Amino acid sequence: MTTYAHTPAVDRTAAGRRRNRWLAQVGWRHVVGVLAVAFSLFPILFVLSAALNPLGTLSSTSLVPTGGVSGENFANLFADTAFGHWFVNSLLIAGLASFVSIFLSSLAAYAFSRMRFAGRRVGLLTLLLIQMFPQFLAIVAIFLIFTTVTDLWPAIGFNTPWGLFLLYMGGALGVNTWLMKGFFDTLPRELDESATMDGASHAQVFFRIMLPLVAPILAVTALLSFIGTINEFMIANVFLTDTESKTLAVGMFGLVAGERNNNFGMFAAGTLLTAVPTVLVFQLLQRYIVSGLTAGAVKG
Repeated sequence: MTTYAHTPAVDRTAAGRRRNRWLAQVGWRHVVGVLAVAFSLFPILFVLSAALNPLGTLSSTSLVPTGGVSGENFANLFADTAFGHWFVNSLLIAGLASFVSIFLSSLAAYAFSRMRFAGRRVGLLTLLLIQMFPQFLAIVAIFLIFTTVTDLWPAIGFNTPWGLFLLYMGGALGVNTWLMKGFFDTLPRELDESATMDGASHAQVFFRIMLPLVAPILAVTALLSFIGTINEFMIANVFLTDTESKTLAVGMFGLVAGERNNNFGMFAAGTLLTAVPTVLVFQLLQRYIVSGLTAGAVKG
């Protein structure tokens, strides 16, 4: 029996083939992933550098703080602005608006999914059609309405969180209702029927059986609603003018609306603190997000 010894040239050729095969099948994905991560981290590192740069100007900001590292921008943010009020206002409005919006959307989605009534299809199409037009198109009419509301009921008028909350509730139904309806449609109707035969009412079926099963889509819509509300600027900028009544989006914009070079350090520090609530909500709901987004698109 003849045996052949492996020469160094043969080993190098085999190793090269394996390396090329790995690069062609898997390696390029690692390269793309590293580039995507670097692309995503660049603006975050830039903002972090600006927040820690004691010079606090845009012209002096780079990826590495040129003037050292200091928390002076964070201290000036709370001392020289009403950032604390903006933060509390945003959390209050975004949190409450998200909760009420999800609750109303889930009620509407359950009715559209499980019940048959006159105007059901027209109602669904109307919700979809309304969402094609941004709420800002009605800002002139809204402004005129709340001018009268402010004179009659100042507690829910301009420069109040409750007035802005009511304004956001005008668009509570819409995309969220469609997402939830798609998720409700995936649940077997036998669950409703068996519960009804056991004597459960519609409210008991909804709260005790349906809501626990649709927790993933509730988490997804809650996250989307929270992010959309806390980042909303157009309407809030028109509605809120007093310094202490502003939200984070409106207040932070005011820091750089004039001479942005001078307050850029405080602006960067504020953006880092503004991201904290969104990150916490995402971490709290992340285990539901993937299943909620995929399952909600199974049926329409």
